[in-house]
Amino acid sequence: MSTLQKINQNAERWALLVFYVMLVMTMAIEVLRREIFSYSSIWGEEIVRYSFIYLAWIGAAVAVKERAHIRIDVIMHYLGPRPKAMLYIFGDLVMFVVAVIALYWSYEAVHVSAKFGSVTDGLRVSRVWFLMAVPIGFALMILRLVQSLMRDWRSLRDGTPVYEGDKLFD
Repeated sequence: MSTLQKINQNAERWALLVFYVMLVMTMAIEVLRREIFSYSSIWGEEIVRYSFIYLAWIGAAVAVKERAHIRIDVIMHYLGPRPKAMLYIFGDLVMFVVAVIALYWSYEAVHVSAKFGSVTDGLRVSRVWFLMAVPIGFALMILRLVQSLMRDWRSLRDGTPVYEGDKLFD
């Protein structure tokens, strides 16, 4: 497996792990500081908040990749491989349009923040680093939607069953 394939397969997982560990460790330190020393810091709360935001947006991209978003798929059980693939392609195309529009508008917020030099309250670092979570999340979603569209197009062309992701309940 090449390096590019490993990145494609695991990049979001590693990013999620980093942000999750950062969130849990910072939260644990802050709880101990608050309970033992009766003192808490605003920077710890900010790190937890922004780590959670990155977790949510990167996790949304993973959900697109794995087809793990919540959906009602009763009708899918009655469709053959071709109509099912066409329905998934239609859904991915709609989501692609929404993601492109959202990427544009989310980058606009980052641009305004950079233009005026806003900083966070506790950490006193540029707010751009934290606002970038939304455009990064939508950019990753767009990448994963393109990959999903290509995968579904191959399934439609070949007449093979479309990838439906893992099922929570059967």
